[in-house]
Amino acid sequence: MKLSLCAVLTSMFLALTGGTAEPIKLHPDNPRYFLYQSKPTILITSGEHYGAVLNLDFDYIPYLNELQARGFNQTRTFGGSYREIPGSFGIQDNTLAPLPNKFICPWARSDTPGYFDAGNKFDLAKWDDAYFKRLKDFLAQAAQRGIVVELSLFCPNYDEKLWQANPMNAKNNINNVGNCPLKEPYTLKHEDLTKVQDAMVRKIVSELKDCDNLYYEIANEPYFGGITLEWQAHIAATIVDAEKDFPAKHLIAQNIANKTAKVKDPNAAVSIFNFHYAKPPVAVATNWELNKVIGFDETGFRGSTDKPYRTEAWDFILAGGAEYSNLDYSYSAKAPNGTGVVKAPGGGGPAFRAQLKILKDFIYGFDFVKMAPDQTVVKTGLPANTTFRALAQPGKAYAVFFLTGGGDLKTAPAPEPMNLTLTLAQGDYTVEWINTQTGALELTEQLKHPGGSAVLTSPQYSEEMALKIVAK
Repeated sequence: MKLSLCAVLTSMFLALTGGTAEPIKLHPDNPRYFLYQSKPTILITSGEHYGAVLNLDFDYIPYLNELQARGFNQTRTFGGSYREIPGSFGIQDNTLAPLPNKFICPWARSDTPGYFDAGNKFDLAKWDDAYFKRLKDFLAQAAQRGIVVELSLFCPNYDEKLWQANPMNAKNNINNVGNCPLKEPYTLKHEDLTKVQDAMVRKIVSELKDCDNLYYEIANEPYFGGITLEWQAHIAATIVDAEKDFPAKHLIAQNIANKTAKVKDPNAAVSIFNFHYAKPPVAVATNWELNKVIGFDETGFRGSTDKPYRTEAWDFILAGGAEYSNLDYSYSAKAPNGTGVVKAPGGGGPAFRAQLKILKDFIYGFDFVKMAPDQTVVKTGLPANTTFRALAQPGKAYAVFFLTGGGDLKTAPAPEPMNLTLTLAQGDYTVEWINTQTGALELTEQLKHPGGSAVLTSPQYSEEMALKIVAK
C-alpha cells in the first residue's frame, strides 16, 4: 500500500516522539486556543495571497522556508475552486492570479478547447492527479516546517470577470454545470452544481485525511457574492460526513464578517470563527462566550506602511485572539521568498515579518492557555487617545499592549514616560518593557507587591509598547 506524503511524515513524527499525532485541535483546557503536536498554540503569520498550490509558477519551498525562518506557524491557501486574474484588486504579481496555462485545480482538463484564458475546458467529473499530488506535497512540506495550513475550500466570485474565469462556470467546463448568475453558485439552488461542490469537498477530505497540520475553512468572505448560511451549513455537514469513518477529524472554520459581528446560532461543527480587517479587535469580546477560537485571518488593505498591521496584530492577540494572518504582497512567483517589490493595496516584506516575529516570541513567553482578557489591569495613567489590551493570570502573569491613536497617527506624539497605576495580585514579579518595533528590552525591574494598586513608570513612550509582568 502506497502511503501519502502526509502519512509518511506523520509516521516519522510518531517514531521520533513516541506520541500520537492528531490534527491540530482546540486546547482541551482552554478551547479558545489550539493544541498542535501536544503544545499550546497560537497561529501567527504573514503569508502569500493564497495561490501557493493553484499557481504552478509559484515555488512554495522557498516560501515555506521563509515562514519557518521567521518562526511563523501558519499559512492560508485556497483550494482551487476560485482564482483571480491579473489586475484583480489592484494587486500586481498576485499569486492568486496565475498566468495562462499556469492554473491548476481539483478538476482535470478535458480535450475540448475554450477555457477562459488559455487551454482546454475542465471536466468536473474527473480529478487532476497532478493537482492532488501538489496539494499533498504542500501540506507535507509545511508539516516538516511546523506550519499549519488553513485550506479555504470556496470563495465568492466578487465580480463578473472572476465568475467568467471560474471552472464551475458552464462556459469553462464540458459538463454544462454552472448555468447560473454570479451570485447563485453557493446557494443550493442548483443541484448539479452542489453535487460537484460536494464531490470536490469529499475528494479533498479523503486525500488529506492523514495530515495533522490542517484545518478547513468553508469559504472565504461568504458575506459577499450571495453565499448563503444554508449552503455553508451544508458544506460543513459534508466535511463532517466525509470524515465520519476516519480516526482523526479536522477542525472547521467559518468566516463570519469583516471587522466584527455577533455570531448567532453557531454551527456545532464549527470550531474557529474567522474575521477579516478586525480592527479594533472587538470581535473577540463580542463572541467570547462561544468558548471557541476567534481568528483574524486576513488583513492587508491599509496601505504599504508596516505600522497598521503590526499594531492590529498585537491588539488582536492581546485581546484573546488565537490566530493572526497578514497578507504579505512581497511574495510572488518571481520572489517566492518574500523579497519582491510590493505593488498592491497593502504591505509586507522582510522588515515587517521581523517585527511580527517579536509578537510571536512575546506571546509564546507566557502560559497563555491559563490567561484571559482583563481590562481592569490598568486603572489610571494612560495618555490621551491610548488603549490597552491585557491578558492575565492573576498572581502569575500579565501581558499588556499599549497603543495610541489606533495605529493610524500621521505624526507621533512627543515621547514621554507613562505613569501607570495597575491592579496586580500579591507577588514578587519581574517587570519588562518591550519595544514592539525592535524587540529591545527597554527597561526591566523587580517588583515585590503586597497586592492591589501598583505604580509603574514606563520608559519613554510614544505610540506603542508591550509590558510583561511575570511572577518569580
